[in-house]
Amino acid sequence: MTKVLDSSAVLAFLYEEPGAAKAARDMPGGLISSVNAAEVLAILARCGIPADEAQLALRKTQLQVVDFTPEHAALSVRFLSPQTRGRQISLGDRACMATGVQAGVPVVTADRGWAALQAKGLKVEVIR
Repeated sequence: MTKVLDSSAVLAFLYEEPGAAKAARDMPGGLISSVNAAEVLAILARCGIPADEAQLALRKTQLQVVDFTPEHAALSVRFLSPQTRGRQISLGDRACMATGVQAGVPVVTADRGWAALQAKGLKVEVIR
C-alpha cells in the first residue's frame, strides 16, 4: 500500500535511528511532499552533508516527490485546530498530512504526537 512519509520518518531511516526499518518498508513506491523533501535536504545540509550527496540520499529512498499544490495548501489549514495547538505541528507536518489526505493514504511519521490527531481522512502510522 502506498503511504506518504514525513521528513521525520525519512531522517530516521537515513540516520538509522529507531523506526528506520519500519520507514524503509514504506519507501519503495511511497510518496513525500515537495515541502518535506526540501525539509530533509535542508536538515542534511545543516548537518554538513554536501547538496549532491543529500539529493542522492533522498533519491535512494525511492520516494516519489509530490508537488505541494494550492489544494494541499487549503487542506493543510485543516490541521490548524484547537487539538493541534501546543503540539508543535509545523508547516512541513501539515504538508505531509495534506498530501496523505489528498491521496487517500496513511502518513508515516516518527512524531508520536501525531498519533492522537483526528481529522477527516487522516490516517497516521508512527514508526517508533
